[in-house]
Amino acid sequence: MAILPGSTLGMLGGGQLGRMFVTAARTMGYDVIVLDPDPQSPAGSLASHHLARDYDDTDALDYLAQHCAVVTTEFENIPAVTLAYLARSVSVHPSAKVMHIAQHRKLEKDFFRQQGLGTADFVALESEADLDSARDFSYPAILKTAMLGYDGKGQVVCNGFDELKSAFEQVGKKPCVLEQRIDLACEVSVVLGRSPDGNVTCFPIAENSHANGILDVTRVPASISAELADVVIDAATRIANGLDYIGVLAVEFFISTDNQVLVNEMAPRPHNSGHYTLDACDTSQFEQQVRMVCGLPAGSTRLHTPVAMWNLLGDIWPADRIPRWDAVLKAERAKLHLYGKKDARPGRKMGHINCLGDTIEAAESLLAHIREALS
Repeated sequence: MAILPGSTLGMLGGGQLGRMFVTAARTMGYDVIVLDPDPQSPAGSLASHHLARDYDDTDALDYLAQHCAVVTTEFENIPAVTLAYLARSVSVHPSAKVMHIAQHRKLEKDFFRQQGLGTADFVALESEADLDSARDFSYPAILKTAMLGYDGKGQVVCNGFDELKSAFEQVGKKPCVLEQRIDLACEVSVVLGRSPDGNVTCFPIAENSHANGILDVTRVPASISAELADVVIDAATRIANGLDYIGVLAVEFFISTDNQVLVNEMAPRPHNSGHYTLDACDTSQFEQQVRMVCGLPAGSTRLHTPVAMWNLLGDIWPADRIPRWDAVLKAERAKLHLYGKKDARPGRKMGHINCLGDTIEAAESLLAHIREALS
C-alpha cells in the first residue's frame, strides 16, 4: 500500500542530500524526522523534527520506528546494524543487506561480477602479509581502502610494486583493494529509481569530470554513443534488480579508450552527479526517492534542457567574504543551490550551480563564464 502525503518519513543523515530530500518530501506534503548527530545539520534545520543523536542510539531509533511510515538514508556509511535494528519494526530502504555490500569495495566488486558485469582488475589486501601477492599485478594501480573512502579519500596511486608498501602505510594499513588504473575515455553515472514492484526508471546518463578525486562538473546529455548508453543503462538496471533494490540508486562507470564499460562503484542513495535533475528534468532525484520509498509511481525522468552542473567546494570562498553570488544570479539560466553549511573548507561541498542551455555547448559556455566570475 502506498504511503501518502500526510505521513511521516524518516531520514538517516543530515547533510545536503538529506536536506534536498526533506525539501522534496515537505513540498509533497510529508513530514520528515531527521536523525543526525550534528546539531547544525543542513537537513535537520528544515526537517519537521531533528533528532541530534548518534546512529546507534536505540532510543532515537525506537522513536523513528514509532513515528515514521518508512525510513531511508542519505549516505552509505550508516551502520548496517542500524538498518537491521529499524527493519524489525518499520520499512527501511535501502536494506541492511544492500548497505553491507555498498560499504565494502571488495564485496561490491564481487557483487558486480556475480551479475556478469566488468570491473577494473583488482586484488584484495587484508593485511601487510598480503602485499607480496600483488607483486605481479598490472601497474599503475590505485590502492583504495575497502571501507569509508569517498571523494578521493583513502586512495593512493602506485606506479609500481615498490610503492605499494608505503601506500599501504599511508592509508593506515587498513584492508584495501588494489585496482588497476584504466585508460579512460570518460566517466559516466546513472541515477535510477526502483519501486517495490521492481519497476526501474533511469535518469539520463551523466558525464562527469573530477578534480582531486571530487566531482567537479557533470554534463547532460553525455557524449557517448547510443550503443554504449544502452550497455550502461542495462548494467545499472541489472545491479538494481540483483539487489532487489527499493529507492534511488546511483551507479558510476568507467568507459575505457577501447570502449569497455566497467562498473566503478554504486551509491545506495541520490548522488552528487544527479543534482542536475533539480532544474533540467521533469522530476528531481529527490522527489523520485520520496516516490520510490513510499511505493508511488515513478515521476518522469525526461531531460527537458541540456545542463552543466558545477560542484561548489569551499575552495572558492574568499577568506574575508562570501563569493560573488550576484555574478551567478544575474544569469537567468544559472540556478544556484546552497546547502546551508556554516563553515566553508577546502574540499567541502557547499552547493552547486546548474547551468542550462538550448544545447550542451551553450550550457558549458555559461558555466565557464560563471566559473571565471567566481574565481
